[in-house]
Amino acid sequence: MTLINNVVEETKKESRILTGNYAAAHALRQVKVGVVAAYPITPQSPVVEKIAEFINDGKMNARFVKVESEHSALAVCVAASATGSRVGTATSSHGLELMYEMLPWTAGNRLPIIINLATRSLGAPWSVWTDHSDFITIRDVGWIQFMCEDNQEIYDTNIQAFKIAEDRRVNLPAIVAYDGYILSHTMMPVMLEDQKEVDKFLPPLKHHINLSDVSQVKGIDPVTTPHIRDRGSEGIVPGYFEYRYALQKALENSIEIIQEVHDDFANKFGRSYGNGLFKKVEFDDADIIILAMGSVASQSRVVLKKLREKGLKVGLVSLKLFRPYPAKLLRELLKDKKTIVVFDRDIGYGYEGVLCYELKSALYGLKENPFIKGFIVGLGGRDITNEQLIEGVTRALDQEKTGEISQTTEFLGLKLKELSDYDEATFFKEAK
Repeated sequence: MTLINNVVEETKKESRILTGNYAAAHALRQVKVGVVAAYPITPQSPVVEKIAEFINDGKMNARFVKVESEHSALAVCVAASATGSRVGTATSSHGLELMYEMLPWTAGNRLPIIINLATRSLGAPWSVWTDHSDFITIRDVGWIQFMCEDNQEIYDTNIQAFKIAEDRRVNLPAIVAYDGYILSHTMMPVMLEDQKEVDKFLPPLKHHINLSDVSQVKGIDPVTTPHIRDRGSEGIVPGYFEYRYALQKALENSIEIIQEVHDDFANKFGRSYGNGLFKKVEFDDADIIILAMGSVASQSRVVLKKLREKGLKVGLVSLKLFRPYPAKLLRELLKDKKTIVVFDRDIGYGYEGVLCYELKSALYGLKENPFIKGFIVGLGGRDITNEQLIEGVTRALDQEKTGEISQTTEFLGLKLKELSDYDEATFFKEAK
């Protein structure tokens, strides 16, 4: 793309070799985001650096706002979205945590902002490597949450996310997440679509709130009370309880719109990601299912063949949509399966892996519950190996034979023996 007479030249369809971060940046360029506010943090920084380059070179007609922190970045995004702009940004780890105050504010104001999250572990101790801890921590703030497995999916999901978020039946923000370094800095072929076709798929934003007309002074005042109020000629004002109900129903109902937009995208551009909620691999004849997401699901794909060579009918469900959680559809999908092995790259501290206990909740009450066993893997960027995943499946099958039902948090890939020189009393105490 080049700037000719102050007009951005349209992109033609082409395949490029891109990192995950650059795939996200190109998607934000092609959906014609109008405002980007960001603060750099590893491993997402190249997303917004590339966007700044696009703007500087005249390839993207947008306003880039430099701020002093991630909290301010999302605050600026909220203001820009409220004035009718299409808005996107990116962050990681503690940057997302610093945004936390503004996350429920964004959802509560029903602003369709998109954040790209290059996932990274949380401190302390300090780490810049990947796991899904940051992504998991925001499950209760009212955002739609997607997880991607490859760079093409990052690009495609961003385009879909804006259409979903801006749908008048939704009007909610969304996170598009992908593993730091594993995808953010790894190069893969990515098909960039023709700009005219992207424009047809995602028309200009017609916002439900528009404060850009300064001739009419307006403001957003989301302060409310526990009670419904009657403002006379201004009408009835809902109470806080009603606003929370509306947000919950919008999230629940967005599952249908997410599938609708995904199918529309697949028909138009020829790329599909299961049903837009989860992807199935070697599923139909399997009686053992691995459930995972992101990099863990990608690695699990590799071990399916190895496990089937051992005579085990193992399939995979790669969870793409984490919020709203597609409990009803997962329940229907998995009700007849015998064993489900869940690999979490996160911990619900004080209990077990979050994907594991959420799946148990979704399947609660079935007449014949599958045996569900969870394992924690790959925290802080530690490699997840084929051997670990095979060990997890094998251990789950052994426990199933004994009828053991366990909520014990089991870790695969620990190197406790190598720590034998440390004083257990001051460093750690292995669970007995």
